Amino acid sequence: MESTTCAYSDLLFAQVGVRCQWGLLSIAVMTKRESIPSQDPPVDTRLWGKEHGLPRPYPVICHLLDTAGVFGALWDALLSDQVREKIAGALGLTVPEARRVLAFWAGLHDLGKITPPFQAQVPEAFAAVRSDPFYVFAPRAERELTFRHEMATHWALAQLLSEAGYPGDSRSMRSAVSHQVAQLLGGHHGCFGAVLLAKKVAHGSAYQPGLGGDGWSTQRRAHFEELQRVTGAWAVPKRGLPAELAVIVAGLVVMADWLASQTEAIILLLPLVGWLATPEEFDAHWERTQKAAPGLVTGAQLGRARFDAEQFEDMFPFTPNPLQSDLVSNLPRMVKDKRAGLLLITAPTGDGKTEAALYAASVLGRAAGARGLFFALPTMATADAMYPRVSAFAEHSLGGERALMLLHSMAWLSPIYTTGQSDGTPPTASEVSADPTTATEAGAWLRGRRRGLLAPLAAGTIDQALSAVLPLTHNALRLFGLSDKVFVVDEAHAYGPWMHQLLTRLLEWLGAFGAPVVLLSATLSGRTASSLVDAYRRGAGFLEPSPVAPCYPGWVFTDAVTGEVCAPREVGSERGRTLDVQLRHVVWDTTAPVGGAVRTGGRRQALREALEPVATQGGTALVCCTTVAEAQQTFRDLCAAFPELAECEGGVRLLHSRYPAHARQRITAECESAYGKPRSTTDVARPRPASILVATQVVEQSLDFDFDLIVSDLAPLAQLLQRAGRGRRHVRGTTGRPPWALPEDAPRLVILEPVDEYGATLVPRTWGSVYDAGLLQRTGHLLRERTKTGIAVPGDVQELVDAVYAEDFVDHLDGSAQRELRRMDAERLAEEAVEAHMADMVAICAPADVAGNLYQLSRREAGVTEELLTTRLGADTGRVLCLYEQPDGTLTLDEAGTLPLPAGGQHGLTHAALSQVMAHVAPVPGRWVRGAEGQPAPKGWDKHPVLRDLVLLRTQPADDGNGPAWTCRHGTRTIRISRVGLEAD
Repeated sequence: MESTTCAYSDLLFAQVGVRCQWGLLSIAVMTKRESIPSQDPPVDTRLWGKEHGLPRPYPVICHLLDTAGVFGALWDALLSDQVREKIAGALGLTVPEARRVLAFWAGLHDLGKITPPFQAQVPEAFAAVRSDPFYVFAPRAERELTFRHEMATHWALAQLLSEAGYPGDSRSMRSAVSHQVAQLLGGHHGCFGAVLLAKKVAHGSAYQPGLGGDGWSTQRRAHFEELQRVTGAWAVPKRGLPAELAVIVAGLVVMADWLASQTEAIILLLPLVGWLATPEEFDAHWERTQKAAPGLVTGAQLGRARFDAEQFEDMFPFTPNPLQSDLVSNLPRMVKDKRAGLLLITAPTGDGKTEAALYAASVLGRAAGARGLFFALPTMATADAMYPRVSAFAEHSLGGERALMLLHSMAWLSPIYTTGQSDGTPPTASEVSADPTTATEAGAWLRGRRRGLLAPLAAGTIDQALSAVLPLTHNALRLFGLSDKVFVVDEAHAYGPWMHQLLTRLLEWLGAFGAPVVLLSATLSGRTASSLVDAYRRGAGFLEPSPVAPCYPGWVFTDAVTGEVCAPREVGSERGRTLDVQLRHVVWDTTAPVGGAVRTGGRRQALREALEPVATQGGTALVCCTTVAEAQQTFRDLCAAFPELAECEGGVRLLHSRYPAHARQRITAECESAYGKPRSTTDVARPRPASILVATQVVEQSLDFDFDLIVSDLAPLAQLLQRAGRGRRHVRGTTGRPPWALPEDAPRLVILEPVDEYGATLVPRTWGSVYDAGLLQRTGHLLRERTKTGIAVPGDVQELVDAVYAEDFVDHLDGSAQRELRRMDAERLAEEAVEAHMADMVAICAPADVAGNLYQLSRREAGVTEELLTTRLGADTGRVLCLYEQPDGTLTLDEAGTLPLPAGGQHGLTHAALSQVMAHVAPVPGRWVRGAEGQPAPKGWDKHPVLRDLVLLRTQPADDGNGPAWTCRHGTRTIRISRVGLEAD
């Protein structure tokens, strides 16, 4: 005891000595500390927790208190009563007790900073304790940089919480509540550590020298006890948290840490010179930080949206159609008594599914106490288009905090973020939320990295949500961001086996959360529908399958509380129509030279015949191609076939993905104006001028285009129906369409089927693996039966979608055709199984399988890196930036030479310059850029992650007979960019 007293007396004098260096000498401190018994040591405020950007180091204890205070504010502002009650019940505590205990946990997150490796990061602050004999540590322990402070938190708390009486199990740390909490808090930097062994925890510094000796553990215990005293967290949980509640708490801890770590927030709470660091001063600091915390939460726009509007007419300026009316009449009574659930809506394109989904989201969100909405879409273009629609819905229908995010990898380039900003910098939080009654754009804090899903409202690409079920850094934070929102998925049919498997895993988690879900689809098979519904039900605790037979158009609701799946409700449609299907068997001659002789029976001849009415009588047509290269060649060929039309502005357009971003945005905007919904009676007073759009699959999803004629290469049935939905989509009447495009309720769909000399489907080699050959064969067989009767929409759609995947489909074919299709089917099923298995292997486990071990959310298979996961297991894509060499040798971003290539300064490119560069980037197949080096990047570009994998191409002007272009040699390929986008040979 005497030696301990002497050592700690030395500690006190050393503490005062350091304060002399910082100008903080106080005799009162020494007197006060000397009165404290040695067995109850005081908190040493020389131990720093924050330092960067501050006038002096910020004590660890202050940051712990700040984080605890912000956690309490987040608990009050973000969580619903139902969630707070669930968490408290799971712990065996009252709600007030749970709030105090969890705030205490949040404060403990950085206890691992009381270790030699962390304190040594600021040598000046570390010098005082390094020379103090109280703080003993093994040689070179301060250099254990791989032993990060969050790992130290995990190790230290496993012991301290057990000593504090948290339930434990000497045989299994995994089932010990003390270890579960320690593991949760050790994951506050985004990755949870593996389960520790009890014998190692008991002798921590022997296994982890970075923990330091007894003095360090004594101070961790002192901080632990002082934090517990100040927060009043004396209650001890009886049980641990199930996985779905653990990630909610983990997410709140991370948010509390981030908010409390803001430099401007710390400066306002920085202890004054002469701070006594007594229990009374800690209490006073606690009062200050609790008063400041709600302002940090509201300033970050982290509140709850309220689904205030209850009537459809209050949300939208039109009366509901039959689908929407049926939801209005029946859905509210199904979700009474605060029940969440999954709603599946199936209807043709143009039948108002978006408005139906937003109405349903309001009903479900209000019943479940949800705090917001995330609208997930398949592509960046569709997300951009949905953003203003969600914004308008929020303005008219929601109350509370309505901060709205656009979420996809290039969202920061959107005009939504740069409007009104002359230098291209993001607006600050105060600028966008100055009028809280009208502002919906999210502020600067929410636009920080990994924070987008924390906003109450968002529209974005579905991969932003699916990343929550991959073992990526901060996936638990993403799960938390989705846990209390209505999750809407558009085009639920549009995802392959890999993404479908991830979606089912996400639905399991959402079912466990009790989060409302709305799935939208124009073409969804019964098998796919059942897999999605059953995944949600499994998460909610109902393991037995429940076959779903979607009706078309119609909807089906699954109750998350009872697991009951209601009888599908079929509704009528105001847009009944019969597709005039014309199947043309053609020889595939897309590689024929432009302007050359037209082959009889070839695709080029069929296109000319189908499009002749457009060129001569006016109206609009869509030509949908399978590959970008064939779309580019088709565009050139049609310009040669209809030269007068091609000379007219907008006469022949081309849209695909292989344009620089700014060009694609411009073309898309032109198409929306030319082919979009009529805006006034003037728009339908006469037929539209002759115009042809040649495009790829980018037009299939969520773009509101309307054409008088649809011409498409053969594609799987679901895609053909999606494309057909762009035919005579809006009511234009007899005056708004050319005579050849009447009646409106019989839109023409011309399908170009590549065949061999015997008339059998022959998939062109140029298509590669874009579509499964077996599905094309099945689609071709079904279409031949419909050329006389047409396809009734919506009446025939569900039957056809199910038929094309039917197992007994091949039974109706003749011998050789049957054998060939069986072979193709076997290959397709094997490939789908591989993709699904791969997704299942790399995805995190279902919530029920976590079983107290949060490491399951961070564990990756050997060889699976974060980069590999974020690129969907190495999808073959690359990104290029074409640079234009001017006569004097300078490189510019544009042909005219008006946009110089920006060079980075000390801190890299400005936001405006970075935006300008990214606006000229184009996606290309990965094989184009592999195996060769591009133009060296300017200095400073490596500071920006979005520029690191960019390949710069130094191009020079050329004319190879296809018109003006700029070309370069890259490896074995010549890459060119022209008005048709990028090409390679």
